[in-house]
Amino acid sequence: MGTFATLEEAREHFKNDRFATNAGMQIDELGEDYSVCSVTLSNDHKNAYGGVMGGAIFTLADLAFAACANNIHSLSVASQVSINYLSAPKGSRLIAKATCIKDGRTTAVINVSVSDDTGRDVALFVGTAFKL
Repeated sequence: MGTFATLEEAREHFKNDRFATNAGMQIDELGEDYSVCSVTLSNDHKNAYGGVMGGAIFTLADLAFAACANNIHSLSVASQVSINYLSAPKGSRLIAKATCIKDGRTTAVINVSVSDDTGRDVALFVGTAFKL
């Protein structure tokens, strides 16, 4: 069993991640070693060229990473992350799916794939969580 007994408990905890929640990002699913988060895109997520800002994509991936990592072990913090932007989103929603690929004694490595609601691959985020 994870840190959070229910999805609602995790949502209550992460509502304090105000940067993400104020941007409309939410936790949709949470399991023992995975999480799914999403956001409906608006003009607030756009950059000067009309595309989705990289920071919005990163923030969604980071929320999925945090939900997954802290469900595995609370309290966990990021010690290293990287992101590769693959394609510009074409849909109206972004979905981030985080999966733990290594759960060690002091760290966990988590992959987060970000896609849009058309199925287009948008970004790949890899993070290492340090277990406090």
